[in-house]
Amino acid sequence: MSEIDDQQIHHIVQRVVSQVMGRSQVGVAPLSASPVSAAVSKPLPESKADGGKIVALGADHGGYELREILRQYLTELGYDVKDMGAYNKDPVDYPDFAHEVARLVGAGKAWRGIMIDGAGIGSCIVANKVPGVRAGMAYDLSSAMNSREHNDTNLLTLGAGLIGVNLAKQIVKTWLSTDFGGGRHAQRVDKIIAVEKQYLK
Repeated sequence: MSEIDDQQIHHIVQRVVSQVMGRSQVGVAPLSASPVSAAVSKPLPESKADGGKIVALGADHGGYELREILRQYLTELGYDVKDMGAYNKDPVDYPDFAHEVARLVGAGKAWRGIMIDGAGIGSCIVANKVPGVRAGMAYDLSSAMNSREHNDTNLLTLGAGLIGVNLAKQIVKTWLSTDFGGGRHAQRVDKIIAVEKQYLK
């Protein structure tokens, strides 16, 4: 994959924002002509009847309210949600829930995972301890897209205390619909996997 220039980045960002906001792109060149077209967002599944994919969803007490909103949103987008709790706002420990979400992703029982705590950092650390998981924290559309295109993340962590509901929905939609870029990034992800394997012996 060739390097991305500023104009191509601008086009990608405009397309993502337009897709997330539900607006058509006016005056934006089609991305099919770009060498990065393979890494650009793909359509979300339209319904469960189309073979909706399983997304494991979890949160601690700090992420409970946002998790409730995102659970409904994911269902509306056509995904099957495997809800791992927490199921109320009573204080709990985020490592327990992050581990459950990551375990499903690492075992191939969920296509992707989303975990929400207060800042998103602790859950990301926990999830990355589970073999087969590449967790990334996102706090805006660019970090969500980058984690998919460059790192092929399969688990997203969010900080409910850092972002609002609308931004969280946009991040989730962008992350779920963005393809891995492959190319030079594939070699780097392979090295991440190789490091993990060293410590599984």
